[in-house]
Amino acid sequence: MELHLNNIGHKYNNLDVLKEISFSIRQGEIACIIGPSGCGKSTLLRIMGGLETATCGDVYISGEIPSNTINPLTFVFQDFALLPWRSVEANISLVLEDHPIPTVQRKEIIDSVLARTKLSDFKKALPKQLSGGMKQRVAIARALAVNPAFMLLDEPLSALDSQTRELLMSDLIDLWQRENFTACYVTHNLNEAVRLGHKIIVLSRRPGTIRRIVEIPIPLEERHNHLAELEYSQQVLWNLMRDEALAADRELSNAD
Repeated sequence: MELHLNNIGHKYNNLDVLKEISFSIRQGEIACIIGPSGCGKSTLLRIMGGLETATCGDVYISGEIPSNTINPLTFVFQDFALLPWRSVEANISLVLEDHPIPTVQRKEIIDSVLARTKLSDFKKALPKQLSGGMKQRVAIARALAVNPAFMLLDEPLSALDSQTRELLMSDLIDLWQRENFTACYVTHNLNEAVRLGHKIIVLSRRPGTIRRIVEIPIPLEERHNHLAELEYSQQVLWNLMRDEALAADRELSNAD
């Protein structure tokens, strides 16, 4: 299965936000989207997930959706989006309750994703009892519960401190090794992009267009042994973005 974007453009009233966006995400691939503030990264992700409709262009899936997939596309947001009155297992259960899944099977799914995200000991806890990193693990577990064909992650680590972010990046890499999931990952953090992305789509400032697609050929599980190469890739990305980011920042400052 692959996810394809063909000539996506988007406007808010007369404001051009995205223009001529085309790329594909292969099965088992993590594609990261980076770009200056306000370039339309999150808007593009919402279009991919069907939360917004592009002004022009198409998003489509090629290949058959796996038979055990409950939702083809699922989101993980930066604010966790957990219901505070529900326990960890009940928050995960939420995405299954509108589907005709027998109670026993639902429990098996929940127990499985709790184990895969190292949350089994916390299934009865309420969100207020969890750290930020644990809350994001719950959000990831909830996404995995529907066995999605594609995961769409919108800056999922941006609200976390650097130590927790590092731990969760390692968790995501371990999870990818086991699950081989397919994802589109929006981030403003270049270190996250080079650590997690098989390819990195660099957008220009608004209207967001593709400046370059950068491939990272080092296997995910080996990247901790190639820090010098990753630092070089990070510098390449910053060189692509620097002038655009400065211009975007000036535009936002002038707007204020």
